[in-house]
Amino acid sequence: MRLSFLEPLYAEPGPYASVYLDTSRDVEHPERAIALRWGRLRESLSRQGADRALTNALEEAVGSDAEIPGVHGQAVFAAHGTLVLDGELPEPPEHDSARYSTLPDAVPLVTQHVPEIPYMAVVVHYGGLPTAETHGWVTLEAETGTWPTSTVTPGERLRRRVAVATWHRSCVRLGHRLDEQARRARADAVVVGGDEWACNVLVRRLPHTLRDKIVRVGGPTPTHTGRALLEPQLDGVFRGRMAALDRELVDVFIGRRALDGPVAEGLAATVAALQRGQVAALLVNRLPGSSPQLWVGSQPTQLALTEAELASFGVRAPREERADEALVRALVGTRAELVVVAESELRLHEGVGALLRYADPRVPS
Repeated sequence: MRLSFLEPLYAEPGPYASVYLDTSRDVEHPERAIALRWGRLRESLSRQGADRALTNALEEAVGSDAEIPGVHGQAVFAAHGTLVLDGELPEPPEHDSARYSTLPDAVPLVTQHVPEIPYMAVVVHYGGLPTAETHGWVTLEAETGTWPTSTVTPGERLRRRVAVATWHRSCVRLGHRLDEQARRARADAVVVGGDEWACNVLVRRLPHTLRDKIVRVGGPTPTHTGRALLEPQLDGVFRGRMAALDRELVDVFIGRRALDGPVAEGLAATVAALQRGQVAALLVNRLPGSSPQLWVGSQPTQLALTEAELASFGVRAPREERADEALVRALVGTRAELVVVAESELRLHEGVGALLRYADPRVPS
């Protein structure tokens, strides 16, 4: 999983105000409810030392996602009186929160991006007579996205309306268009729902490369919800699954570890590799959370297990920060990837390991 979406956040130095709140529109008077939540968070930020310019910058963004219907949340970050990142959450946070700190509280936002699976969703509706397959129209809508965040930030949608009489022939041309769209999105899966007859005709005429990725789903297939196509079905398809690229990285790690190749494992070894910008991908069974803490400096690669180690690198005024926040900043700063893998699939020492960009030179014995 690439963390490039966080790059604007770390382009500014701290301190940061980090706000997470429920901005769902499935309640009566949602704007009033959001305003009440924000009022409490604004007071909390003021008590923590945030100035008015900072809270005003946040206030302009809070609740600005009114066009998104249903249940969702918002993650908003500001520094030095300027909004630096406004992210949508497919699920509301468990608790509204606001922090004013030297590093941004980006981990809950990262967690809601996992596992970041690219896909294409296709819905086909047949609008003809119930006993005829030669009259009426077939409508097709297709949309690429990255699950789960695309449930609240759906991508550009392809729409086609085809006469039933020409549906068999049109599917060949449509299949090539869908294949091109799926390739651009690097889709791991193509989730198809809708009318069974029309879907069967389409699937049989898709290119083989696309047909191998088909996942058929049932259930209601509305297309005007303002959310992602096939949103309820996507959860059933992708929950507990890893993105194909992440799976490849896990397999590479397992192979390298078996051959004593360029990997690191355990917090100390991984932090040492991050200091050198050596990490291509960080693998975690879970992000370490607030404990243990790491010592950090002003730069992403300035992190260490102890204050003395960081001071030995010439870092002035090192400070203690949450390990997960320090690791995320280091990954963004060095453009490394993050892979969350279950312990049942790969048990990592201290829950953390890394694929390295290069191996350390071996010292002759």
